[in-house]
Amino acid sequence: MKTIKVNLGKRSYSIIIGNNAILKAGRLIKELKIGSDAYIITNATINRLYGLNLQKILRASGINSKIKLIPDSEKSKSLELAYSLIKDISRFGQKKKIFVIAFGGGVVGDLTGFVASIYKRGIAYVQIPTTLLAQVDSSIGGKTGVDLSQGKNLVGAFYQPKLVLADTRILNSLGQKQLSSGLAEVIKYGLISDKKLFDFLEANSKDILAKKQSALEFIVGACAGIKARIVSADEKEERGLRTILNFGHTIGHAIETAGNYTKYSHGEAVALGMLTVAEISKNLKLIDAATLKKIETVIKKFKLPSKIENLNLNKIIKAHYLDKKFIGTKNRFVLLKKIGRTKIAENIPLETIAYAIKKII
Repeated sequence: MKTIKVNLGKRSYSIIIGNNAILKAGRLIKELKIGSDAYIITNATINRLYGLNLQKILRASGINSKIKLIPDSEKSKSLELAYSLIKDISRFGQKKKIFVIAFGGGVVGDLTGFVASIYKRGIAYVQIPTTLLAQVDSSIGGKTGVDLSQGKNLVGAFYQPKLVLADTRILNSLGQKQLSSGLAEVIKYGLISDKKLFDFLEANSKDILAKKQSALEFIVGACAGIKARIVSADEKEERGLRTILNFGHTIGHAIETAGNYTKYSHGEAVALGMLTVAEISKNLKLIDAATLKKIETVIKKFKLPSKIENLNLNKIIKAHYLDKKFIGTKNRFVLLKKIGRTKIAENIPLETIAYAIKKII
């Protein structure tokens, strides 16, 4: 097992990573003293594969639990579903000391964290991420939220979990599309902060796609370590350090929105967003064509899209204006100076953005 600490004073917490890490869930949660009754939010697939086992593990440590299923879709991140969950939690929690467990991927984690942040002005929650994307990124850092029809994650809060428990064995159940979606975020971490990680991805794509445990543990640990350091230094993106985690996400989120959250998964959209931003970086003479080509090659190696299909340019442009990183009318992009280093730029001309998107449509 590997333990990584997110250092936030009294709100610090551990990220536990390893093969069969879920077996430690009961003991670790019991040690936190956050309650004796767990409200577990998950989806039907994860419940069928692991739900009863998690309840058994919790019960062995004296923790009662209830499982609540939600649809496995980005559309679950809605105010309507959040309200429904809050009402159900209030019924379950009568005369109990409850906490919430997010047992699933990024959608489950974002929604669960948001619900935990607003119910009774905040109750404890634990992240047990079951997808690669959630293990390397979305379960860490306390960004919670739901979507509006106008854009992604427009309603939310910074609210940190008490524990993140990443069991890499669970990743064996992922299909190719889900695995690739998570690998987009792994590629992001290599590009923004760790050339050695990027080189590892380039050299070990076969082992990673085959879900070799040692390879999975390495990339989850590397990404979690990077994110923990950044969040510890800039929890709420007030110092500009955490902004680099948005690499590829401004256009990625716009692509998701333009596709009504069904055309591309989050990871696929981020891959396309990273290619767009790499193209902008090349056009601004921050990187050369060879670097752009290398990024595209790695994205293709992990079976991620390199072209936007059947989406209207104007819809993508319109959606990108709703990005939370805009300051008034000023856009803000995380650009690439070289693999492993970024640059924050504001007021990128619209024609430069549109040109880069057109290159991959």
